[in-house]
Amino acid sequence: MPFTESAYDPYDFANRRHIGPSPAEMDAMLKAVGAPSLDALIDETIPPSIRQDKPLDWAPLSEGGLLARMRAVGAKNKVLTSLIGQGYYGTITPPAIQRNILENPAWYTAYTPYQPEIAQGRLEALLNFQTMVADLTGLPVANASLLDEATAAAEAMVMAQRVAKSKATGFFVDTNCHPQTIAVIKTRAAPLGISVIVGEPETLEPAVVFGALFQYPGTYGHVRDFTDDIAALHAHKAIAIVATDLLALCMIKEPGAMGADIAVGSAQRFGVPLGYGGPHAAFLSCADAHKRQMPGRLVGVSVDARGNKAYRLALQTREQHIRREKATSNVCTAQALLAVMASMYAVFHGPAGLRAIAERVHFMTERLARALKAAGAVVEPEAFFDTITVEVGVGQAGILAAARQEGLNFRKIGTRHVGIALDETTDENVLYRVLKAFGIDGVPPHRAKLGFPAAMARESDYLTHPIFHMNRAESEMMRYMRRLSDRDLALDRAMIPLGSCTMKLNAAAEMMPISWPEFAALHPFCPPDQAAGYAEVIEDLSAKLCEITGYDAMSMQPNSGAQGEYAGLLTIQAYHRAKGQPERDICLIPMSAHGTNPASAQMAGMQVVVVKSAPNGDIDTEDFRDKAAAAGDRLAACMITYPSTHGVFEETVREVCKITHDHGGQVYIDGANMNAMVGLVKPGEIGGDVSHLNLHKTFAIPHGGGGPGMGPIGVKAHLAPHLPGHPETGGTEGPVSAAPYGSASILLISWAYCLMMGGPGLTQATRVAILNANYIAARLHGAYDVLFMGNKGRVAHECILDTRPFAEAGVTVEDIAKRLIDNGFHAPTMSWPVAGTLMVEPTESETKAEIDRFIAALLAIRDEIRAVEAGEISAEASPLRHAPHTVEDLVADWDREYSREQGCFPPGSFRVDKYWPPVGRVDNVYGDRNLFCVCPPLTDYQEAAE
Repeated sequence: MPFTESAYDPYDFANRRHIGPSPAEMDAMLKAVGAPSLDALIDETIPPSIRQDKPLDWAPLSEGGLLARMRAVGAKNKVLTSLIGQGYYGTITPPAIQRNILENPAWYTAYTPYQPEIAQGRLEALLNFQTMVADLTGLPVANASLLDEATAAAEAMVMAQRVAKSKATGFFVDTNCHPQTIAVIKTRAAPLGISVIVGEPETLEPAVVFGALFQYPGTYGHVRDFTDDIAALHAHKAIAIVATDLLALCMIKEPGAMGADIAVGSAQRFGVPLGYGGPHAAFLSCADAHKRQMPGRLVGVSVDARGNKAYRLALQTREQHIRREKATSNVCTAQALLAVMASMYAVFHGPAGLRAIAERVHFMTERLARALKAAGAVVEPEAFFDTITVEVGVGQAGILAAARQEGLNFRKIGTRHVGIALDETTDENVLYRVLKAFGIDGVPPHRAKLGFPAAMARESDYLTHPIFHMNRAESEMMRYMRRLSDRDLALDRAMIPLGSCTMKLNAAAEMMPISWPEFAALHPFCPPDQAAGYAEVIEDLSAKLCEITGYDAMSMQPNSGAQGEYAGLLTIQAYHRAKGQPERDICLIPMSAHGTNPASAQMAGMQVVVVKSAPNGDIDTEDFRDKAAAAGDRLAACMITYPSTHGVFEETVREVCKITHDHGGQVYIDGANMNAMVGLVKPGEIGGDVSHLNLHKTFAIPHGGGGPGMGPIGVKAHLAPHLPGHPETGGTEGPVSAAPYGSASILLISWAYCLMMGGPGLTQATRVAILNANYIAARLHGAYDVLFMGNKGRVAHECILDTRPFAEAGVTVEDIAKRLIDNGFHAPTMSWPVAGTLMVEPTESETKAEIDRFIAALLAIRDEIRAVEAGEISAEASPLRHAPHTVEDLVADWDREYSREQGCFPPGSFRVDKYWPPVGRVDNVYGDRNLFCVCPPLTDYQEAAE
């Protein structure tokens, strides 16, 4: 018998690792769907008029090939010790945190904790973060992180305008703020009509501003007391914001003690790698009176159905400040994974450890300043924490070159100064090399002499909660992190079928390089020749994304999808201004759009006009045409999502784009649903002028429990000159993020995804995502109505299940969502884009077995609903209303109208590996009425024990 060579390729990443169903499983699924082939299904789903002609054809790399390529590219980066400061510092990530948080899929594959019952672990970690920030800043309430320090300052400015009693339109910015912060504030202020006044604090005129931002310590090192400046602002009913540094606050007076209303900053130096700019968790804390106006997520304490303590996102299970066309903020991405790391860093070190680190950094800086002064150098400022500025005159270039010769980067300030910022990684050897760059031999001895006035020393305690005083033996830390992760349901346990959120595989090989020092240890403002590897990554990823989307240029700066929306609209506005048409300010947005779309338009200074939806869920083209005509010469843009938010490829998309262009507007296509288009449809070829791409969705960056994310924008050539600029890299327009390339280190993940999938693999992923969604819709036919379908009865990559008819029997969409937890699943997206529905997106990474398990769960839930409809049991007494069931329910006295077996082990659930939620259904109303957003006091733990 002749030998037949195997056709199986174990190194085919796309088809053997990333894409879930096997070829045989796909055949079975196609039979259920009623399509003769995958090609035929795609032809029935996507209108031929929008299909791309040229396939994506670059060849894939194996996992081993990818890692070798990454090593070669990483070697092109030069890792020097960067003492540049400017908001970014060297730090030491405790290995226990690196391994058990950053590199642990239980943490990085989790979704935003909108379903609190299956997110108690990361909610506790984020509550620790809030408590840490509140304590260190001396303000009672902190949010669960923002994107970066510069955008946090911009959010604080807008928040100040909301809460200030002053009617002034000016906003003062301390000239000692970081340059990127000043630039982002100017970008954010311009469309809102806020007049930004930049100056020395001595020039502040409180009567003409609604608020002011001070940097503490300043970007050049200054430590000064702002108590009197803040009192003057309060006398004129204005708001005081302090941008600060958490490590410095372990030694110097906290903003709350000065009377500050809001504090912002970055938690990066609490164990989070530099990563060439991110991702890093920013923070915002405020006075109690302003907590309901705070942007971002806020973790609060509530109770569950049994009265047990439970955590949840407070003030709404969605971002509380997105109010569509009345919004003042569109933030819908925190940096949860990085906030968790920073909080664990504080738990790991405790207040004594943080104080010791702060003292070590400060006294190193004092020794450096003393040695430089002894050698005759002019050193500023008089009062400092970890940063000094040295006057070097015409010798600046020589000093910078000498520093680089010693493996150091100093900060270039103007033409006559250099800045030096020491950090946790600074040791005797670094100090010796710094002084050698100035021609000074030896290091002066240590002496515990403060480099700032004793009156500026912190007097209050911080991190007093027991969690920051636990035994920090690594065994205990490891177990604490494990206990928290065990409370959560992430992608490492089960499918997360969230419509519009695309919770797909985050492959281990894609994740590995972000921990490598050659990528993790670069400062975002290091000299460009030290970041040649990053430049290659960004250039090649940009080229591939342009090929995928049909656009001509990419900006990698926006560090979230919402930031991408905002940046895209600012680019459109800049284009209109350049054409001499600044009056174009109307943005047409369909009713079904993401809440961030109208919020972004509002922030960009546009007037939102809402377009109706047709009965089938499509854009009402006649209403669109009428409103475009009514806008006339004022039409700036339309914002559409494609495929639509209803999970359908609308056949009228080219018509909508043409109407917009005929009236002089630009078309923004939201990239949230790009997972249904890659390799099949290019938004830039069907009429789009600009799109953002959710790299944390379509391009495999993990959600990390609610961030990191990246939202780069692709544009057609005519918009390219108007993309965001940055103080460090130039450009005609202002920046939208603190770093030139946003959260640059996680671009490695999307690049790796594109390289391992190859062009054909990316296309196959899209096709299988569409197959998986249509398989679910077909299997559930007759049990649930699918709300919207295309003309040929197909859905795109997601489907909307209509659960509204069950309300007549008293069963709510929330009952179904919570019951799915008993089956071991995260619920699909609830009540969006249509209230009372579930939007399901399986992604291409889920196997047929896991999808079948999910279908079995939904069919069993439908049977329980039928029992309620038939009067066999009331909704209140049913397992639906009691869901989710906990171990406490299992072992307690059972007096319910259904069996323990039905309640706790429904079809679809695992028996041996069953996920048990740590709490029962959480009381949202209680949590909002009793808003408590820091770690509960020790008495709560004592009461629980009793």
